[in-house]
Amino acid sequence: MDVEDRLAAMGLMLPAPPAPVGSYRAGLVRGACGALSGQFPIRDGKPAMTGLLGRELSVEQGQEAARLAGLNMLAQLKHLLGTFQRLTGLIRMDGLVASVPDFEQHAAVLDGASDLLAAVLGERGAHTRSVAGVASLPMRMPIEIVVTFALT
Repeated sequence: MDVEDRLAAMGLMLPAPPAPVGSYRAGLVRGACGALSGQFPIRDGKPAMTGLLGRELSVEQGQEAARLAGLNMLAQLKHLLGTFQRLTGLIRMDGLVASVPDFEQHAAVLDGASDLLAAVLGERGAHTRSVAGVASLPMRMPIEIVVTFALT
């Protein structure tokens, strides 16, 4: 099964890749490595949800936001590479979670993206990662994910 077949089996499809929200490229490839700029929970060009984890949003809502950011990341990868066949695998994911100061479940929130990537990419979705809490993100979005990857 390819990536889009796996997504369809999960009742999901790739969205149009969101446009950058500033003066940068959505992704770049240099040799056998590439990176994607931060991906947000954007749907149809607008934030799908906003707010801070631990105040306006629950862990489950944060996981949903992370999953949508992961879908946008997959859309950016396909747009950049033309096909998932070129993807050797993910290397690293960095997550930023907008949260109240005493929020401690950042890793559980980022699992929304990690679990999606493992499900649709299989072993190619395995990655290292870091996650940090921040006071705010652009457009009041709750999560931003950044990935590096290897390709053939």
